Amino acid sequence: MADGSQIRIGVLSCTNIVRKVSRAINLAPNATISAIASSITNSIEETKSFVLSNNFPPTVKIHGSYESLLEDPDVDAIYFPIPASLHVEWAVRAAHKGKHILLDKPVALNVYEFDQIVEACEANGIQFMDGTQWIHNPRTAKIKEFLTDPVSFGLLKTVQSCFSFAANEDFLRNDIRVKPGLDGLGALGDAGWYTIQAALLANSSKLPNTVSALPGHVLNDAGIVLSCGALLDWEEGVTATIYCSFLANVTMEITAIGTKGTLRIHDFVIPFQETEASFTTSTRACLSEHKVRNEIPQEVCMVVEFARLVGEIKYRGAKPDGFWLSFSRKTQVIVDAVKESIDNNLEPVFLSGR
Repeated sequence: MADGSQIRIGVLSCTNIVRKVSRAINLAPNATISAIASSITNSIEETKSFVLSNNFPPTVKIHGSYESLLEDPDVDAIYFPIPASLHVEWAVRAAHKGKHILLDKPVALNVYEFDQIVEACEANGIQFMDGTQWIHNPRTAKIKEFLTDPVSFGLLKTVQSCFSFAANEDFLRNDIRVKPGLDGLGALGDAGWYTIQAALLANSSKLPNTVSALPGHVLNDAGIVLSCGALLDWEEGVTATIYCSFLANVTMEITAIGTKGTLRIHDFVIPFQETEASFTTSTRACLSEHKVRNEIPQEVCMVVEFARLVGEIKYRGAKPDGFWLSFSRKTQVIVDAVKESIDNNLEPVFLSGR
């Protein structure tokens, strides 16, 4: 039920991902959907039908354009389920209108574009968050506890993260993630985003020194990455390998190995159960399975945290939490580096100063 303290979220466009996130907004006690904008591919009537079929609040406003939604005084924040090629334009415009930003990944086509979003957010006091949901699952907090435990885990030595799924022919021909003018980073910007953030999470969000693409990448006829792997190197011999693919069996795994313990997760992107997630740890003493209960799905956890941060700004005059801009920027830097290495015969890319 809407009340005066809820953060009012506008939705830019009506695509399939909106169904999941709109449900999350509806379930979040501190947020409500206040408006939606039809896109150039959806008429007002189609948007009305979408609103009805997805249980939007009866008070939701339907705007005929993105520009109109950005001008709406009854919108505090905007969720952007639009192609990455449109992110820089519309996120920057939203920031200048004072709208907080929940942006689907990849956040941009390259870090140069994302830095324009960063600048606009910082100049206007805007809370930013990318739409990576697993980071907000309560399990992730427990994982971080284990990885930073000097007794049980010790020092990180290496981490492997993988997210793959075998897309069908229609996806490989027509999905926006394989189109250069839409989400031109392909599997690297989609599935790879998760694997890179897993590697960062395991290493205290530190950027690696070098990034090298691994042999075996697959591109489509338009040059879009359908499958690739990469090696990330930090100081003191710490490494990570990532693998992302639209061409392999569904796999969502993290293995992190420390000097005293090992962590394994088999469903890190989307837990097999909506309200329970597990991971295993092994130490010199024993092998343990840990189950973490959560009362709400991880996508709702994301919306709740985003709305909480926006509420702190709106009602208490707080500053935006800059972690999320920084974390997304580091992810984008690594995405760019993997792509650069692929384009340059797997040559390593040095990240100093990026």
